[in-house]
Formats: sequence, C-alpha cells, structure tokens
Amino acid sequence: RRDLYEVLGVPATATAAQIKTAYYEQSFRYHPDRNAGSAAAAARFTAVSEAYRVLGSAALRRKYDRGLLSPEDVRAAPKPSGRPPAPAPPPPRAPAAARRGPVPPPFDFDAFYRAHYGEQLEREQLLRARREQLRLRREEAKAQGRFHLLSNLSVGLIFFLGFAL
Repeated sequence: RRDLYEVLGVPATATAAQIKTAYYEQSFRYHPDRNAGSAAAAARFTAVSEAYRVLGSAALRRKYDRGLLSPEDVRAAPKPSGRPPAPAPPPPRAPAAARRGPVPPPFDFDAFYRAHYGEQLEREQLLRARREQLRLRREEAKAQGRFHLLSNLSVGLIFFLGFAL
C-alpha cells in the first residue's frame, strides 16, 4: 500500500488547507468525466479520493500517522466535501384536516405594524396634512395675488382713460 501523503503529493507536515488544495487539483485532473475510458485515470482518481478521505479528517489522519488506521475506519469514514453535511429534511406535515386543535389565525401584519410604528405613522399623517394645507394656502394666495394685480391694472387703466378723455 502506498503512502497517502505521496499519493496526494504533499509532505507529512502539510496543513489541512494544503491537503485540500492538492486533493482538488488532482481530483480535477484525474476525474473520470474528464478522462473518459482511461482506466489509469480512474484508478488514480480512486486513490486520490481515498487518500483525501483519510487525510482530510483530523481523527483519521492522527490514526494514520500513528499506524493505527484499520480498513474498517476508512470504510466507515464519511466522504469529505467542501461543505457541511446537509440537514435532514423536515418530516412531512399532515394535511390541515388531519391536524387537531384550533387553527392559529394568520399573522396580522397591519396590527403588528401599527403596534410598533403607530406613533411614527400618526406623525407622518399629521405632516402630510400640514403640507397639503400649506400647498392650498399658497395656491389661494397666488390666485388672490393675480386677482389683485388684475384689478389694480384695470382700475389704473380706467383712471388713465378717464384722464385721457
């Protein structure tokens, strides 16, 4: 049996990151999908995967370094992947008719929003009302200003025409 460090091409003092990098490089290079029909590449890929299965696990690596690793340990070891194991899917829920007890009411988002942001909503509504009143006053003042200007011009024109006649 070959030395697993030699299979991955790393020294015995290699860090976990170095071992992982070597595994990914070699598994990419010798993957059966990239080397279709090559028995040598498939054998190399298997050897690299087994080496990483042992050296990628801290507990198995310690056993291997001490010479205490058994074939049962290797078979029982989970295949290491770059991600944590996926959580078990939740159990299927029973249909609503099969459930017992009162059905909780649906979440009332409007009540929650009013309870947490009620004062702020009131302030915003008050500000909107004030802005609308101010806008209406400005429009009225503008309309009255035009009316005053027009009336002053017409009075001035009448005086001018009366004086001219």
